[in-house]
Amino acid sequence: MYLFKLIYTWVKLLNTGGRRLGLVRQADWYFDFISPYAYLQFHQLSRLPKDVEIRLKPTLFAGLLNFWGQLGPAEIPEKKRHTFQLCRWRAARLGLQFKAPPRHPFNPLATLRLAIATGATMKSVGIIFDYLWAEGQDAQDQDSLRILADRLGVQDLELATGDEAVKMVLRSNTEEACAAGVYGVPSFVIDGISFWGDDMMQMMLEWLDDPNILDDPESHRIANLPAAAVRPRPGVSVNSK
Repeated sequence: MYLFKLIYTWVKLLNTGGRRLGLVRQADWYFDFISPYAYLQFHQLSRLPKDVEIRLKPTLFAGLLNFWGQLGPAEIPEKKRHTFQLCRWRAARLGLQFKAPPRHPFNPLATLRLAIATGATMKSVGIIFDYLWAEGQDAQDQDSLRILADRLGVQDLELATGDEAVKMVLRSNTEEACAAGVYGVPSFVIDGISFWGDDMMQMMLEWLDDPNILDDPESHRIANLPAAAVRPRPGVSVNSK
């Protein structure tokens, strides 16, 4: 019994971040430059506790959508309008410049690969986010991408974005995100728990301070609610067996 209590106490300390023990907690941040919400959350990463180590994980949002069988927000006209209006308002409240790229959705592969080729550091990722969402530059125009590459210190855009090792990292990050249950960007995964979206930032910060807020009977119940009705998928007959 004593040993059980000792183990329980130790696990509880770890679950609360081990702050008293000086342990470092790891947080994987899955993001795609195509998402304005990711831009907003990137500029709030400094709000995380000092004992949280953030690992930036460039991820192909389209890969997540394909995996889960979803449409992206920008593929639904009314949702796209809502997204940009909300993000512009949120950016103003955060004191951030917000100017959307001239075309959206766009193919983000080149920007994601540039981030990986430059080590996916806070500096390089920040340069890319600001280029697209603060300056409103084009992420798919080759001349625009060369200007971005120059700012990143990348001399050969085609060589950097065509590197097989870089492509492999992007595929690996995307597959890793799917395996972790990530379905949207931006998403944090910490200790196996995912927090999707810029609007979950405050909840995540409170959870980091006290993990027990998601560890009560009602939280567990609502996390596993059974479905009472199932909507047929598009193209599937209601009467199909």
